[in-house]
Amino acid sequence: MLHSTANFPSFSDLKDSTVWKTVCCRYDRVLSYFHFICRRRSSGTASEGCGERMKENSDWMSKLPPNLHTVPLFNLAIPGSHDSMSFDLDVNSSIVEPDQLRRFSRFCCVRKLVHRWGTTQEVNIKEQLDAGVRYFDLRIARKPKDTDPNRLYFYHGLYTRTEVETVFRDINEWAEKHRKEVLILSLSHFKGFDKFAASLHNHLIHFIKTLFGAKLVPKTVTDKPTLKTCWDHGRNVIVSYDHPAYQQTALWTKIKYYYADSMDRAMVVSTLSHVLETGKPSNCFFVCGLNLTLPVDRRVLKYVLRICDNFPNVVRRGLPQLLLWVQQQSAKTPFNIVASDVVTRSDFVSTIIQLNWKHQKA
Repeated sequence: MLHSTANFPSFSDLKDSTVWKTVCCRYDRVLSYFHFICRRRSSGTASEGCGERMKENSDWMSKLPPNLHTVPLFNLAIPGSHDSMSFDLDVNSSIVEPDQLRRFSRFCCVRKLVHRWGTTQEVNIKEQLDAGVRYFDLRIARKPKDTDPNRLYFYHGLYTRTEVETVFRDINEWAEKHRKEVLILSLSHFKGFDKFAASLHNHLIHFIKTLFGAKLVPKTVTDKPTLKTCWDHGRNVIVSYDHPAYQQTALWTKIKYYYADSMDRAMVVSTLSHVLETGKPSNCFFVCGLNLTLPVDRRVLKYVLRICDNFPNVVRRGLPQLLLWVQQQSAKTPFNIVASDVVTRSDFVSTIIQLNWKHQKA
């Protein structure tokens, strides 16, 4: 396993397509072999052993004690998923990010690297919902040469296979069956919208309003939504739209997302502790992201060239430590939304939900 990047080339040094082709072909064969071995060695899966817990948490909001029904949603502990659609990344799509790798999209080996290290979730949206996740980080993009002017996808390094409208229909279907579970959809980035911004935003917003209809929780100046007010009005979908030019009462503004921008778990703890103890927002939603973030420079090679490793495994190894900190920190400064990668691992969802019961006892 590699631990030093001292002798690694930078991305800018790797310009010779012949060299890349040779390296990628050889690396791809080695990678395929090691993945086969690693799959045989690893018997664990994303949802192994959590089937019953997923069922228990599928309607957790409706099971909260009555005194929490009138507490603003800003003050409840809500499990969320970071880059929620990354389980669906298309290894055959062109590379969207990082910018240094976009020119190497034609090399399957490079796309596979981006796929392995861009996949932050392991189960689909419906399974995340069933597991108890209620906040979704959804990064929207349009493919530059798409013949359909309104077709949109999600992305994280690569585009997803599934279109935005298909996923939203699945979410709406789930919300219809679980009317006491309030979902928060955070839409952001809008990659590739530049040339068609007005028409794409208007089309997407119209689709959202038409699809979710009366289930949408509107944003007003004095709004402090609670479970009870949402239930009384039959509304259970909150959509945050991170674009100042397209704000409407049916949509909420950007939800602040705090994270460490680091692969160092100690930095995650330090950054979020500082936010919670000195600058925690009040009377609004906010997210504390437990997610790790790969470097964008040559230091990334320290991670991506680990042949028998991937991003979910890196997160899984450190998540229990981060959840222990969350439990300890919550006694001093309550959380609102807590987002993570690999949300069906390490009892993440149950740990966050239980914070509500601890506050109730306190």
